[in-house]
This record gives sequence, C-alpha cells and structure tokens, in this order.
Amino acid sequence: MSDLTITSALVLPDAELEWSAVRSGGPGGQNVNKVATKVELRFDLARSAVLSAGVRARLAVLARGRLDADGRLVIVADETRSQARNLELARARLAELVRAALVKPKPRRPTKPSRGAKERRLGDKRRESEKKASRRGGDDGSRY
Repeated sequence: MSDLTITSALVLPDAELEWSAVRSGGPGGQNVNKVATKVELRFDLARSAVLSAGVRARLAVLARGRLDADGRLVIVADETRSQARNLELARARLAELVRAALVKPKPRRPTKPSRGAKERRLGDKRRESEKKASRRGGDDGSRY
C-alpha cells in the first residue's frame, strides 16, 4: 500500500494506515466462502503526526460513529467482490472524510433583529390578536 494523497499539501503516510481483509457476506457464490474480500481500513486519529489538532477534532466529530474503542477511525468496504477494489473504496472514503475535516467552519457572527423587523413583528401580533378578539362573541353564552 502507498501513501494516501488527500490534497497536494497533505499526504497520509502509509505507516499511519492499517488494513485487514475479512470474509464478506452477501452475494458471491462459493467465492464468498474462500476469499476475504471485505476490507477494514484503520487510521489512528490520536497518533497522527500529519494532521493538526483542529483537523483531528473536526474529523473525530465527523466520524464519531466510525471510531472504535481505541479511538481509531474504522472504514469498512465490502461492495465489490475484489479485495483490491474494496481497499481503493475504503481509502477514497477516508480521503473524503479528511478533506471534509480540513474545511474550517466559518465563525458565526451574532446579529440582532432590526428596529423595523421588531415593529413589523409586534404589528403582526397586534393584528392577529385583534382578528381573534373580533371572533369572540358577546355574553349571550354562544360560542360563535
């Protein structure tokens, strides 16, 4: 296996990736009983030397359902009958996840409603209240 290129500036070294092949369920005839085509790709998030702390934190949030008990990111691929193709798929998924974690979220700038917006809201409330008050009947005991 070779290094995994995420962007032109970021490459995950092969030493940080670990994969294993296990028997896959599903279709495949007798081949399924003989060949381990399902691929589990593991990436140790906490010990990664190439990712910054911010990227690691965002990646942990993005992939929280894929973290194992040791804090490693586990990606499983078993779509095809080929072990090599499943490994390619798992590596592509990992690269996509890391690319998503590289994007730093834009900070939210707190805003307030404008004076006009407040006045419109209060005016609308007043009109609704008057409309419903006009529907209420007098004291004759009837509902409408």
